[in-house]
Amino acid sequence: MRAIILAAGRGSRLAEHNPEGRPKCLMEFGGRSLLERHLDLLNQLKVRQVDLVVGYEADQIVEHVGTLYSRPEVAFHFNPRFQQGSVISLLAAKDTLLQGGDTLLMDADVLYHPGILQKLVDSSHSDCYLLDKGFVPGDEPVKIAVRLGMMVDFRKRLDPSLQYDYLGESVGFFRFSGGTSARLADECARFEAEGLADAPHEEALRNLLLEHPEAFAFEDVSGLPWLEIDFPEDVIRAREQILPAIRKDFPGY
Repeated sequence: MRAIILAAGRGSRLAEHNPEGRPKCLMEFGGRSLLERHLDLLNQLKVRQVDLVVGYEADQIVEHVGTLYSRPEVAFHFNPRFQQGSVISLLAAKDTLLQGGDTLLMDADVLYHPGILQKLVDSSHSDCYLLDKGFVPGDEPVKIAVRLGMMVDFRKRLDPSLQYDYLGESVGFFRFSGGTSARLADECARFEAEGLADAPHEEALRNLLLEHPEAFAFEDVSGLPWLEIDFPEDVIRAREQILPAIRKDFPGY
């Protein structure tokens, strides 16, 4: 198993908490960067190869990774078009998607309880999403709609006529089999060819899910603390609520 981490974005909305203008994945919480936490935990879970998609201030990320002692082997993929949609960042790792075997796909800007990634790695399902039912409704969360135990849609804004039993928020971490990874590479390439380069990569994932919803499963991580760092208020919540909650179970985290 290997992992792709999307870390090309700038995070310009966080300027007041990041005056040095570092890449968002290098923002520190509790004295450690988000990226350091990702790589350390992947290493502990025996994921030995990570493909890191970089863009904004890529040299800073490369230098930072070189200082870390607890990490898998890291290969860097540069996306010069990092200001466009994240589907282009995922396309930068196309060769990895085509290599076969199970692949984890992760957003770099998430602070999370280690049990969340453990569930994904240990899942019996090779094509798997993560779902948290304990989220605050709104336009921003990427939602997973479930009906009769099956995911039936995956998007920020769902069709009002969609029928479902309940909703959960996507953590932004996924696991795909070799075949699904190859299909995802093709879908990202189609997006670019059809002028959809500004799209988020979640749209490509949604298309794969809707093609064959019965082929995908999910793990419920409700109750485990995590947060995607997108807005200034997220930085405050991460430091004051999420990290202390994680440290109740992992004091040294």
